[in-house]
Amino acid sequence: MNAVCLLVAGALRATIPADAFTLAWHHSIEKTRWEEDYRVVDDRLALVQSRIGGFGAGMEPPPGARLVDGMWRWRPTLPPLAQLRLSASTYTSDYTLCWQGDHCAALRDLVQARETEVVTLVACTR
Repeated sequence: MNAVCLLVAGALRATIPADAFTLAWHHSIEKTRWEEDYRVVDDRLALVQSRIGGFGAGMEPPPGARLVDGMWRWRPTLPPLAQLRLSASTYTSDYTLCWQGDHCAALRDLVQARETEVVTLVACTR
């Protein structure tokens, strides 16, 4: 099984023992939920699906998106990422990470980060 490492200022703060995870948050202006599903592929994080709960303020779903169970869904065409950097904002709620179906936690709780710290997610190397 692969894992995802969560780093703050280059130091390992937490590990998620999973091949895949969902990152969720609420848009700072529209307050609409946004979700992204990632999968660990080799030493990268591949974005495999995005979902949003509505339109507005820079969050329009792309052509081909489908409305399923109240969320607009699509498969992004981005290459796998070496890292995913998440900056906490004082204007929004925290990110939520979910893995293995029912394990979910707030990002700052996972890494014990302050609101201004950047959290970097990477595929853990063995």
